[in-house]
Amino acid sequence: MKIAYIHKETKQNTGAGQINSLIISKLRGVGVSVKGFFPRLSLNDPPLLLKGLSNILFFYTLLEHRRRILSYDIIQGTTYTPLAFLLFKTPVVSHFGSTSFGFLESTPLAKDLGPKLRKIWIDLKKNGVLRELNLKTRRPIRDIAEIEIYVAKRVNTVVATSEKVKNELVLRGVDPEKVVVIHNAIEDYWFEDEVEMTDEPKLVFLGRMGEDAFTLKLKGLDRLVDIYKSFPELQKLAVVMTRSKKLTGWLMKSIKNLKLAANYPKEQIRSLLRANGGSILLLTSRYEGFSLSLIEGMSQGMIPIAYSVGVVPEVIRDGENGFIVENQDEAKRKIKLILSDNDLRLKMARQCIKDSQNFRSDIMVRKLFALYKNILDNHKVKSKRRNFK
Repeated sequence: MKIAYIHKETKQNTGAGQINSLIISKLRGVGVSVKGFFPRLSLNDPPLLLKGLSNILFFYTLLEHRRRILSYDIIQGTTYTPLAFLLFKTPVVSHFGSTSFGFLESTPLAKDLGPKLRKIWIDLKKNGVLRELNLKTRRPIRDIAEIEIYVAKRVNTVVATSEKVKNELVLRGVDPEKVVVIHNAIEDYWFEDEVEMTDEPKLVFLGRMGEDAFTLKLKGLDRLVDIYKSFPELQKLAVVMTRSKKLTGWLMKSIKNLKLAANYPKEQIRSLLRANGGSILLLTSRYEGFSLSLIEGMSQGMIPIAYSVGVVPEVIRDGENGFIVENQDEAKRKIKLILSDNDLRLKMARQCIKDSQNFRSDIMVRKLFALYKNILDNHKVKSKRRNFK
């Protein structure tokens, strides 16, 4: 079995890059031949309104390698990246960890937020962390959103990382019969050694934060800051990915009792978390397609207080391994509940560790391998029928 794997990005410090790397590594481990392809040529500094189209055209340059790519049994890409290969006979699989329509629909304008949260954004702009409170235009994201659906409708199979992502695609007209839900996985090192439970639980944030107004809203920075400020005496830990030194500086200045670790290598993050079993993991995002941070945190015994994004409804059972909340007041009440009952806190923490085992990489790769085999078997049958005619 030979898979041509088209990457959306080369960087491995993002969720998409991390999963691409993990899938390729684990497939090779079970004997699948996988070759990664990533285009090298792009438009130089395109105008803002053309950035979405520029990203799309970027992947058309892979046609220069079409003979090599078409020699593989299956072509797999992320969202719209296999666009250039839809008209060939080789089966194409598109992997959707999220949808751009989901980004657009879930991220509000600053004026539409409540007064308390809007005040946080105004403070960010006042202190020079942000240039503007909203993106100048959402058109590039809309362009990508539309081409994602075009590709999803025309590939042989779509892999969605959560039921939420599947529902988003089906709502846009993608045939539900071609969408298969296969959850993402976390690296094996998250399951090494025993988790240490703490007697001094912290409020923990883990994950990508971004630096522009759109991404920071998407990740719920305002919600996180509001919760942190509501518990001034509690110790806090934020392990974030962001290129904005102004943002990290503002957070350190604005939040009491905060320890902040920015842009740590992925494999070193576990060492920051492993002694925090029984702490509270805050998932304040307005949108996630999956949320690797949720599973990573649970694997270290941290109890999620999460908005209903990504895989959250499929993983969290209220009162057993976390809480799903609908607003800030509810989130704060659940935090107080966990902190007020030590037996409950430790019981939930142990359940989180147990449930995270469902997201081991061997489970994901076994499902992917079975899917690929089924695709190839069906392709061979169809090819025989065409030849017979």
